[in-house]
Amino acid sequence: MSLLVVGLSHRSAPVSVLERASLSADAKVKLLHDTLAAEPATEAAVLATCNRIELYADVDKFHAGVAELSTLLAQHSGVALEELTPYLYVHYEDRAVHHLFSVACGLDSMVVGEGQILGQIKDALALGQELHTAGRLINDLFQQALRVGKRAHSETGIDRAGQSLVTFGLEQLAVHLPVGEWAAGKRALVIGAGSMSSLAAATLARVGVAEVVVANRTAERAERLVEILVASGTGVRASAISMAGVAQELTRVDVVVSCTGATGLVLTADDVLAAVSWGSAPDPAPQTPEGLDSAPAGPSAHAVGPDSADVVARLAAAAMTHGRLADAGAARTISAVEADGCPVGPDGRSALTGVDANSLELHGTWADQGEAAAQRQPRRSTRTQADGSSVRLALLDLAMPRDIDAAVHRIPGVRLVDIESLAEASADAPMAADVDAVRAIVAAEVAAFGAAQRAAHITPTVVALRAMAAEVVAMEVARLDGRVPDLDERQRAEVTQTVRRVVDKLLHAPTVRVKQLASEPGGAGYAEALRELFDLDPQTVASVSRADAADPLNDDDPGRAS
Repeated sequence: MSLLVVGLSHRSAPVSVLERASLSADAKVKLLHDTLAAEPATEAAVLATCNRIELYADVDKFHAGVAELSTLLAQHSGVALEELTPYLYVHYEDRAVHHLFSVACGLDSMVVGEGQILGQIKDALALGQELHTAGRLINDLFQQALRVGKRAHSETGIDRAGQSLVTFGLEQLAVHLPVGEWAAGKRALVIGAGSMSSLAAATLARVGVAEVVVANRTAERAERLVEILVASGTGVRASAISMAGVAQELTRVDVVVSCTGATGLVLTADDVLAAVSWGSAPDPAPQTPEGLDSAPAGPSAHAVGPDSADVVARLAAAAMTHGRLADAGAARTISAVEADGCPVGPDGRSALTGVDANSLELHGTWADQGEAAAQRQPRRSTRTQADGSSVRLALLDLAMPRDIDAAVHRIPGVRLVDIESLAEASADAPMAADVDAVRAIVAAEVAAFGAAQRAAHITPTVVALRAMAAEVVAMEVARLDGRVPDLDERQRAEVTQTVRRVVDKLLHAPTVRVKQLASEPGGAGYAEALRELFDLDPQTVASVSRADAADPLNDDDPGRAS
């Protein structure tokens, strides 16, 4: 076994890189074809989800394989190799098996224990089988990964260590409220009708929303999802609309979940601003702080205050004196900035009056620092701004690349939870004791898989040895017929059976023992030893290997985790 995996995930790369490196359906197909066309790889599979891209391959050369797979990932993801390389990780042989099994159990997920990944692994295997890029090793590996994942969920409480990405996202939207209490009676819009969007719609119905509207580019898929929701027995009202109707629907819903395969934004900041502003009069003459290019009109917190003209005049005077405009407004909109040491304080509306230019200049420096901090951690402040009940429109973006403009978090009354904020929220989540149990399962399964693969590696040699022994028996029986032609059929059969028993007994112990030895780490050399000791024809061994690889695949279908 020479299994190699090269990839990147939310653990190794920032969201901005993962967004750019995402693979479309066509890109996955081309990547697999090009991987097999590359010299080091004989079979391959690609696992691409919203927070990971991994290329698995059976290679005959480690260093050449790493170089080739890294280059192919960069080529098909559209991110330059020199930019992608710092975020790539590499696992080989048993470490690669351990990695995939851990992924299948949810140990490497953004939300520990989530079961969505099992369906994605199944899809990756199905694509490899469809394109004939998955051979014996990849099939065995991914089938076993599915079984290990199901075992982890059935034998441990790993589900208690985390929830699905959808459930976790809704909990982040609900903040301090139970999800069921927060969702009760709400109207929800689900954009997309794929597996993740379907799960989101079903979860929303289960937690008690009153209505779910599904928007999708393909009307048939949206209508099919609506039929499933209506038949679910939750009592939720459900309907389908076209993508053209999303803007109008935004004005009447309370929750939006979006997960599409679009390469661009599905909802812009302007779309969301128009929706939450619909039917309400805008605040008069709102002030837009420098640097917040998409800050909308909204509550009075965004206005400079009743003494706006006087404040603007003072700011202008400071700019003339010091060559810059102190940005007091930015500091008021960034909750992450501490006010200690700032002569103006966090609330500039009342404090600016009467402050000298030097203090204004210093306050502007604090504002710049605060905006820089907000750019480094754009989501952290938004999760603590208000409780779930004060939000006019709650947005959950599960797409990668993102469907919803990140700038919407600046709009008053809007809460956005996306992949990046989910990663931050789950980074320090406590690890349950069940996680240790799953790790033990993974370790045992990795050892068993490696032993089985090593034993399978020697099987063609053992089969070739027994075939050679059977040929020797047949030749000797034929020679005996020539020397003792008077033997009747019963006597000839008895002699033949006796010779075969002798050969089988002589070969039994060595072949059983060599399989045991070959299954242990470092046992790969036993096959070569057998070939040398018994002078086995390499072509015979190779033909047995090809016949074994042509056997029908295991029909066991572990199914998609729900």
